[in-house]
Amino acid sequence: MIITFIPRTSESIRLQMPDGSIEHVPVTAHPSRDSLRNLEFVGAVTDVSEQRQAEAVIRERESEVRQIVDLAPQLVSVFGPGRERLYANRMMLDYLGIGLDEWLQRSPGTHTHPDDLERVKTCWLRASGSGSAYDVEMRVRKHDGSYRWHLARYNPVHDDKGQIMRWYVAGTDIEDRKRAEEKLQQENVALKRAEEKIREQEAELRQVLDLTPQHVHVLTADARLVYTNEFALKYRGSLLRDWQLRPLIDWRIDELPITLFHPDDRERVMCELKSTLSSGSPHETEARLLRKDGKYLWFLFRYNPLRDEQGRVVRWYVAGTDIEDRKQAEERLKHENVVLREEIDKTSMFEEIIGTSPPLQSVLSRVSKVARTDSTVLITGETGTGKELVARAVHRRSDRSSRAFVSVSCAAIPRDLIASELFGHEKGSFTGATQQRLGRFELANGGTIFLDEVGELPAETQIALLRVLQEHEFERVGGTRRIRADVRVIAATNRDLQAAISAGSFRSDLFYRLHVFPIEIPPLRERGEDIPLLLEYFIDRYARKAGKNIKRVNKKTLELLQSYPWPGNIRELQNVIERSVIVCETENLSVDESWLSQQPRDRRPEGKIDLSAKVAAQEKEIIEAALRESQGRVFGPSGAAAKLGMARSTLESKIRSLNINKNLFKTADPIQNS
Repeated sequence: MIITFIPRTSESIRLQMPDGSIEHVPVTAHPSRDSLRNLEFVGAVTDVSEQRQAEAVIRERESEVRQIVDLAPQLVSVFGPGRERLYANRMMLDYLGIGLDEWLQRSPGTHTHPDDLERVKTCWLRASGSGSAYDVEMRVRKHDGSYRWHLARYNPVHDDKGQIMRWYVAGTDIEDRKRAEEKLQQENVALKRAEEKIREQEAELRQVLDLTPQHVHVLTADARLVYTNEFALKYRGSLLRDWQLRPLIDWRIDELPITLFHPDDRERVMCELKSTLSSGSPHETEARLLRKDGKYLWFLFRYNPLRDEQGRVVRWYVAGTDIEDRKQAEERLKHENVVLREEIDKTSMFEEIIGTSPPLQSVLSRVSKVARTDSTVLITGETGTGKELVARAVHRRSDRSSRAFVSVSCAAIPRDLIASELFGHEKGSFTGATQQRLGRFELANGGTIFLDEVGELPAETQIALLRVLQEHEFERVGGTRRIRADVRVIAATNRDLQAAISAGSFRSDLFYRLHVFPIEIPPLRERGEDIPLLLEYFIDRYARKAGKNIKRVNKKTLELLQSYPWPGNIRELQNVIERSVIVCETENLSVDESWLSQQPRDRRPEGKIDLSAKVAAQEKEIIEAALRESQGRVFGPSGAAAKLGMARSTLESKIRSLNINKNLFKTADPIQNS
């Protein structure tokens, strides 16, 4: 298309297209003259509508990008190659609290913390020389005068010749990170100080342990030595490096460190140590330890386990305390008390066993004879006669008096739990067995166990008890390991065991094992002359507890109490006196007759046995039981005389006087053959 314009040489016009749209058309014209020398313009018209639309889109996108940069959560700026300011986004201007014109006029570093200026400038100069991007951390002042840490990233743009044209800078707020780092640094400093303090305390603790007047050892779970304090090393006079070669339980009896113990203690200490390591339970033992001068001193060793979160033993802490002085004092006291004890034994009434009647004195005489032996004792008698008091008297006068006296009421424990109560159980052996439990026999080790109401034991428990009496060993419920039982057994019952044997509820072999030395406790109705003494004892006991002063007993009351048959025996008398003291308002004690039971008592047959004949019959029973157990042997370590604690000549005399045929017992033990 060619159009001739007269007035102008260049024009941009709008043309209306056939479809009604408007198109922008630039017109370019050149002046010229025709043949008649008339001036005219010759031009060309070009359609540039698409170019104009593209420019509009570019301007729109540029505006959008600028808006994005302004709203970006960073401080964005543009610098020239000489660090001259060219542009800052809205976020940065708002942060500084100034306009763009004011920012452009300010010099570099105006808003940087004074302490950071030199470092920032150095980084700039280095990057300007190399032309490479870099990061720098700096504090930038906010419009309110506060400073916040920012990470500034400088990225250069180069021309075709490699010269820097622009520096684009994006600053990211890292104040929170810096504070976290500072806090972490402070915590690290505090941690280092704490570690130093712990090391100081550890050194101090080690020094304390080294100077502690005890032998302190730390062992692994398998008894390897981890630590021994200086006090123990000085006592022995060597470093005992051999302890670290292998576990302690692998040492032979003739090697270190077992040879450090007294020869009489070595095997026991080794067995106890193996048992302790196996069970994982705390343990105490006394043993004599060799000193560097060749002298043995007594020590008390305490083993305590340290467990991890799973309950496994990871360490054993052992503390040995010198008890030599205590042992010597105990030995001296033991010798000094021999005479005194004999004198007291003659005059004491066996602790709380009160009375002077012949039936009671006969019982106490039998207690004195059997106490020093380890023979099994069976105490019989009615309810309330004081069978447990007699059992305790036997224990206290025995060589086991310094060890435990464990009392078990066989009738008070459920039948399905009695075996576990007596012999213990392993973890998981039955429902509810959440951990290993030691039985009464283990708790009484070295001492005495009193089985009250032994006639109530179920059949399966009778078998286990028979094994303890025969073989002196047992197994925990659910366990397989045999445990040695160094326990003296005293049993008691108010039942007729012979009738129970006939009825099939009690084993005859167990009866004979228990019936080695029978003691029958007389009922209170046969000890009438002891009632005044018992009254005096109980009145004094309960009056002091109640804070009352009771001086005498009403005469009618005394006659009533002495004539009453006492079916409940001493226990009934004790309860009646306690109740009377509570209600007593004067110095004279009286008892309400209605308090005494009117139930008929279980009387014995009218024909009474003479006391001397009764004693002779009991002696014959005891001697025959001892002969049966010793298979007819009278003398020797396992003979009947040794079991009964009497001279051979005395026993021979009694055998003749009681018409006992000892040859009847010179056969295999019928109990073991049963």
